[in-house]
Amino acid sequence: MEHSLSITNMWISAGVLLAAYVLIFTEKLHRTTAAILGAVSMTGIGMVFGFYSQEEAIAVVDGNTLLLLVAMMMLVTMLRPTGGLEYLGIKLAKMAGGDPRRLLVYLCLVTSLFSMVLDNVTTVLIFAPLTVLITRILNINPAPFLIGEAMLSNIGGAATLVGDPPNIMIGSASGLDFMAFIVHMGPMVVPAWIVTIGLLLFLFRHQLAPGEALGTGDIDLNEERAIKDYPTLWRVTGALVLTVALFFVHHRLHLFPAYVAWIGVAVALLVSTKDPEKLLAGVEWSVLLFFAALFMIVGGVESSGLLDLIGQQLAAFAADPEQLLLSALMVMWAAAILSAIVDNIPFTITMLPIIAGLESQGAHVTPLWWALAIGVGLGGNVTHIGATANIICVAESERAQYPNSTITPMQWLRVGMPVMLNSLTVVSIIFVVFFEWFL
Repeated sequence: MEHSLSITNMWISAGVLLAAYVLIFTEKLHRTTAAILGAVSMTGIGMVFGFYSQEEAIAVVDGNTLLLLVAMMMLVTMLRPTGGLEYLGIKLAKMAGGDPRRLLVYLCLVTSLFSMVLDNVTTVLIFAPLTVLITRILNINPAPFLIGEAMLSNIGGAATLVGDPPNIMIGSASGLDFMAFIVHMGPMVVPAWIVTIGLLLFLFRHQLAPGEALGTGDIDLNEERAIKDYPTLWRVTGALVLTVALFFVHHRLHLFPAYVAWIGVAVALLVSTKDPEKLLAGVEWSVLLFFAALFMIVGGVESSGLLDLIGQQLAAFAADPEQLLLSALMVMWAAAILSAIVDNIPFTITMLPIIAGLESQGAHVTPLWWALAIGVGLGGNVTHIGATANIICVAESERAQYPNSTITPMQWLRVGMPVMLNSLTVVSIIFVVFFEWFL
């Protein structure tokens, strides 16, 4: 009886998740409204059927992620009026020579490199508004650049221990260190990056066709005159540099990324004397509410036991040492597919004790750790809600006020699906050919 109730709960939670996603993808309702409706429904139904409570719904909201987003949004808001972003935008526009294809490669490369040492959320929060400014200078649609940056920040973040939150969890559970991640993830991430940038250049070939050397708008292309407030620029930049420096070592100091970001906000407020109430106007509250609601929805699916069941099925197959390679590939693809549907953090949390349990039973699980890490890293590219960085870029596209600049769920899916399939196929081939390297 209990087993049948458990299966019923899994189906119910999956149904609520599916209904919320249909509303989000069809845009029948605004994504935040759809997510809040889904969170309320998941919690209410979970209470009725006994698999989810109000306390659990509140507990699953990732405060670290939300507070990090608020803090970084405030720092960027402080930087906007100074003209510093315009200065960088004009410099990069001139470096690209007005060629959108070259600009896409430059921006994606920089965001990928930053995402390897910072978390990809912080990287995108800094570069997304800068990208909108650059495309406004060149008078081109920012959507291809924002999609590319989000996807390649996800890929870049998968390369290191600190680039993506699931990697930090995997490193802690497995004992794999920073160098082990670079040595083993690098050979998979670099080919995936090359395949993805090539695919993006092809898929966006019409939007990225070179036009005039620079935009024809009314923007002054003398970067020296872009700066409007030098004192505030230097002070806020100093606070931002301090924040970035602490991000490099936060894992060694055992500091949460959100705490590091709020150190930066505190310093910036102290040295710039900005009014906090005005800064709060620059915070994307709808994005934050969307994430909070999405955490609650996915938390209900997790509490129903569905994610755990999937993990156990994968583990049962992986227990056979003769099937280790096939097991690793299954974990990789399952992680990628599920990370496109639910947030990759709950799935990673579910898989950690399962894989660690196999290791305690004497199974050689190192390839499974690498498969899990690359799977959750690449899978988030499929949908616009598959990774936090994706939603930030979508929100920025809505603020761009350029014709057809708003990124729709289906537009993202048309790009994200081939990107994930091609990059994961290349990674799978590398994994098979050089499997001994990952043992």
